[in-house]
Amino acid sequence: MSRAQLTRTGILRMALGGGAGVDPLLPAEGGGDRRAPFLLRALRIAVVVCLYWFTSIAMVFLNKYLLDSPSLRLDAPLFVTFFQCALTAALCLGLSLGAACGPPCAGLPALRLDPKVSRSVLPLSAVFIGMVTSNNLCLKHVGVAFYNVGRSLTTVFNVLLSYLLLKQTTSLYALLACGVIIGGFWLGVDQEGAEGTLSWTGIFFGILASLCVSLNAIYTKKVLPVVDGSIWRLTFYNNVNACVLFFPLMVLLGEFRTLYHFDKLGSPSFWGMMTLGGVFGFAIGYVTGLQIKFTSPLTHNVSGTAKACAQTVLAVIYFEETKSFLWWTSNLMVLGGSFAYTWVKGLEMRKVQEDPNVKSGERNDTGV
Repeated sequence: MSRAQLTRTGILRMALGGGAGVDPLLPAEGGGDRRAPFLLRALRIAVVVCLYWFTSIAMVFLNKYLLDSPSLRLDAPLFVTFFQCALTAALCLGLSLGAACGPPCAGLPALRLDPKVSRSVLPLSAVFIGMVTSNNLCLKHVGVAFYNVGRSLTTVFNVLLSYLLLKQTTSLYALLACGVIIGGFWLGVDQEGAEGTLSWTGIFFGILASLCVSLNAIYTKKVLPVVDGSIWRLTFYNNVNACVLFFPLMVLLGEFRTLYHFDKLGSPSFWGMMTLGGVFGFAIGYVTGLQIKFTSPLTHNVSGTAKACAQTVLAVIYFEETKSFLWWTSNLMVLGGSFAYTWVKGLEMRKVQEDPNVKSGERNDTGV
């Protein structure tokens, strides 16, 4: 879930903003889909939503296995993230090289490494590294069931940073939704402590991940013009930069020594799981774009909230955990607050777009 946040954020912003940067891998808007029979359109939407849920949930469980499996015993979270970033960059380059093969690759931009562009993307890459590393470290130290609550403050940081950096105010109803999210977060932390499963390290990295996700969205918007609004070109440069920056961090934390003594380093099944995790991480950006195209950005956020609920329930069942009523209440508060915030912002954006007296700059600043 972590490494593909850049792609998801970019696709979501382009879907909201329209114009340049339309994803060549995704179906064109306003095509034959509107003329298709209702049942066919409903089936397409159902398939796309199921694909998004499957890819996103599978990616989280795969990363949990790679980061904290008792049978694997690999204490090298940066290496796992580095490998997935390298695989993402390789897949972007491979798709670009296959552009001559015709659909669906024909519209992809040609990718080549330009040092000047790479330097321009570097500030975003630093935030990106903080985001993916803190996401994975949070997942390493907390259970999958609590993962959604542990990094649930992204919406709160979005509101805070919008005010501090962009001087944008937030409506009372949206602030109340943020209050519900904060309440659910603290109740979840309290209940994890009561059950003896609380990891303050995981909580710290969860809060840091929430902050970095918000910063990543801001820096993505600033850096996109450098790559001509191309989400895939930005993904390529960002992951290449991340691979370079990860090397000194892995040396500093002694992960190469850990890998040298890792008993499964030559195991095909280990590398198979690593590759599968990287492929799912890359694919989540594509299926997220599909879901937005076939539904809407608002529906995508609602689907993501429902997916988080399903992911929590599946994790509790899979790991055979027993949770208290208040623990489940904390999850419902986080999910309910997130849904309410999404709904309020969606209504506000619709109201702004329908009001002819609102300035164009205010229209562009309003988002879900």
